[in-house]
Amino acid sequence: MAAAARYQRILSGENLVLAGLSLYVLVIVVLPLARLLLEGLAPGEEGQLLGLARDTWGGRSVGRALTNTIVISTLSTAVSVAVGVALALCVRLTDMWGRKAIVFLAMLPMLIPPQISALAWIELLGPSSVILQFAGLAPPPGTTNPLYSMGGIVWVMGLEHAPLVFLAVTAAASGLSNDLVEAARIGGAGAWRIVRSVILPLLAPSVVAGAALAYVSAIGNFGVPALLGIPGRVTVLTTLIYQRLNGFGPSVLGEVAAIAYLLIGLAVLGILVRIVFETRSRTAQARVGPPIRSFSLGRYRVAASALVWFATLFLSILPLVALASRALVPALGVKLSLETISLENFAFVLFESAAIRRAFANSFALASAAAILPALAAIPLAYFSTVCRAPLARLLDAAADAPYAVPGTVLAIGIILVFLPPLPFLGFSLYGTIWILLIAYLARFLLLALRPVGAAFSTLETGLDEAAAIAGARPMRRLAAIGTPLVAPAAVAGAMLIFMTAFNELTLSALLWSTGNETLGVMVFFLQYEGNSPAAAALATVVVAVTLALALLCDIFGRRYAPAAVPWHIAASVPDLSPRRSGVE
Repeated sequence: MAAAARYQRILSGENLVLAGLSLYVLVIVVLPLARLLLEGLAPGEEGQLLGLARDTWGGRSVGRALTNTIVISTLSTAVSVAVGVALALCVRLTDMWGRKAIVFLAMLPMLIPPQISALAWIELLGPSSVILQFAGLAPPPGTTNPLYSMGGIVWVMGLEHAPLVFLAVTAAASGLSNDLVEAARIGGAGAWRIVRSVILPLLAPSVVAGAALAYVSAIGNFGVPALLGIPGRVTVLTTLIYQRLNGFGPSVLGEVAAIAYLLIGLAVLGILVRIVFETRSRTAQARVGPPIRSFSLGRYRVAASALVWFATLFLSILPLVALASRALVPALGVKLSLETISLENFAFVLFESAAIRRAFANSFALASAAAILPALAAIPLAYFSTVCRAPLARLLDAAADAPYAVPGTVLAIGIILVFLPPLPFLGFSLYGTIWILLIAYLARFLLLALRPVGAAFSTLETGLDEAAAIAGARPMRRLAAIGTPLVAPAAVAGAMLIFMTAFNELTLSALLWSTGNETLGVMVFFLQYEGNSPAAAALATVVVAVTLALALLCDIFGRRYAPAAVPWHIAASVPDLSPRRSGVE
């Protein structure tokens, strides 16, 4: 009897679910990264310890790529901090007009895929720029695009990651107490001195945490260095890995695994800095009293609002306008006018190219699966780790961070190492199939589903679950009847964000795609790489339109059901408190 009861407990619903979640996390999350670490530990030709890694690191091209990666990531982080902090202070601390719209525009670079952001800036500042030609400012024909340089990569990548700093600073500013400002006013301090001496020191930990996140993102960025660095002969670690695998195939997996060690080391350094300063930021945000009030700009309000709006539109919208304008030109070298405007490029990418049609179908299928499956897994995993506090679930929850914390290139190499050999008992390999892309997406995006659901569970009243447990309901029954209905909106919002991200993904796809399994990110990259920039611009414009439509749906759904799961809602969630005192001193 006791044995039967023990057997029944082992096969209980919660244990079976935890076993399935363990299989998910261990096979497609932990195993690829562990396999990658082992691959780089291989001995050299003469059997010396870490010989393969040391030989690889000693190469001139690796040293140059490492130096470029550190320099570009550091400088682009400085750009991200300058832009993100400036916009956050304007939105949170002043009464300028249209702040909610500025929040969305400030977040726009994070919604646009990196390769499309790079392509948009190429079309804006190059010699064939329709906008610069219209203004009479275009460089002479044949001039090298100034963005094909280290400075161009720094600029575009810095703008791409500025929303990460913006989010960190706006969240921290929302937690400051107005009592601090009032005390400084009583002491005779003016607005500028309060910002400089009181507010900025309190925001410093959040600024550093946001900068560390931007730095980690820059380390793993592939789209911008690929579009701008490869033509400009500026190699970073992510593009060096791509070029090695693209040129030599799986035979250099050991070498690229050793290069991936360098990426992991740089990323871990940034993650540790972020964790330390996020902890300090949360301590600094312990607010007692009313939230901080906006400073009135007084007579400067019109000028300041106009300046911020101009800068935001220039950084977020004008490159997209240039991109769409290039798509309306029938061929390179043709100036845009009422006589030359054409929809031929749109017709080509939407109806004539079989490869692009496949890419649309593949990206839609992959993004759908990557949105639905992690969202379904996130609900029980978050429940068992957050509500039930099960040790195994908490361990799996922590492991889910790894694929999103490390650069996507690193994860792709690990997945190749695991799924290149024939599968045990099945006898075939997933390498070169669409399934390996799906595995990479499921590993990469699990965290994006797990965190909103976990946050929703952590804010729920635990009394309902406890009452059901006292009444004898098993965990799976409580999850189905109480937990799932309450966190479903957060799960749906997370799934929508995953779809929007996976639909345009490039970093994983660039290393894992094969003929017949193209994705939209890959097609944009290769159209531009092959010199068909009008078609690349047309496809990128369509992708941007789809992305913005998805963002609108996410905004509508999130505003009504799960505002805490949508990033730009977090930045704009604090009530607009009118200033008590007018004029900027």
